Order: sequence, then structure tokens, then C-alpha cells
Amino acid sequence: MESEGLMRVLTIDEPSDSLVLRAESSFLGPDALKAPEYKRLARRLVTTVTDPSQDGVGIAGPQVGVLRRVIAVQRFDKEGEPFEVYPNIRIVAFRGQPEAGPEGCLSVPGKRGSVLRWRDIDICYTSLETMQDTVETVQGFTAVIFQHECDHLDGVIYTDKIEVPEPKDLQ
Repeated sequence: MESEGLMRVLTIDEPSDSLVLRAESSFLGPDALKAPEYKRLARRLVTTVTDPSQDGVGIAGPQVGVLRRVIAVQRFDKEGEPFEVYPNIRIVAFRGQPEAGPEGCLSVPGKRGSVLRWRDIDICYTSLETMQDTVETVQGFTAVIFQHECDHLDGVIYTDKIEVPEPKDLQ
């Protein structure tokens, strides 16, 4: 965590990486969230996921070897489509019916599949301003990203949920 650059993204192709990717992440306490190391981690998550070598829309702590409940998500539902970081994130409500849609993952290179996801959810995370839980409703594709990244925090990879594999010629 000393540097400011890219972080290595763990993949299921490496057995030791898979052990980390399958582990459950823990919550961050107030002292950890106020520490310079957390701010550095948040910056590095965004730097890593936005790098042209990755070009992702979200990343979770376990994907870079940090077993903490923190994710960075591109907010397609906000003007400018910013990347935002969410500590102690969890999904607290699902509404409507799940819909199938294509997914891929930085930790599962070269594969895609169709996964059922809700398009209307509520997330709960720790606000860095108040150090209190904040609940927010998220819809559409951004809700799908949140579900995918939150699964990582519980050791779940999207391939565990594939409904219909994508044809090879579409990969």
C-alpha cells in the first residue's frame, strides 16, 4: 500500500489468487476509514480499474488482495459517470424481478456469461463525512455493477451465477 500506482488484479487462473477471491471480506472500522492508508487504497482502486490495461466498470478489494468491504464503481446513473468508492458496502434491498444480462470480470479474463441481477436495489455504506451508515437507491446497469462487486466481498464470482454462457464467438 505504500505506492500510488496500479495494483495487480488477482485472477481465478492462479490457485493462490483464487483462495483470496473466495474469501469473505471484513468491515472497516472508523479509525481505518480515517487513516491515510484507506484514502490511498481508494485512489489506487480507481486508478487500477480505470487503467486502459483493465478498462473496467467496477473493482472490489479482494480483486487486489485486500479482504475488506470496499468497492469502486462507475456511476452510469450520475452525470459525468464518475467512479466512486464505497466502504463497508452491502445491499439491503432488492425490488422487482431479476433480469438476465451479460457479465465479465477483471478476475475472470476472457470469459463472459449471462447472470440474473436486479435492476433496482438499495445499498448501505459508511459515509466518510459522518461515519454513519448511508442508504441509497441504485437502478439500471449501475445496480448490476454494485451486485457484481458486492458478490466479490462475499467470495462469490459471477461464474457461480451464470445462467446461460455467452457463445464463444461473442467473446
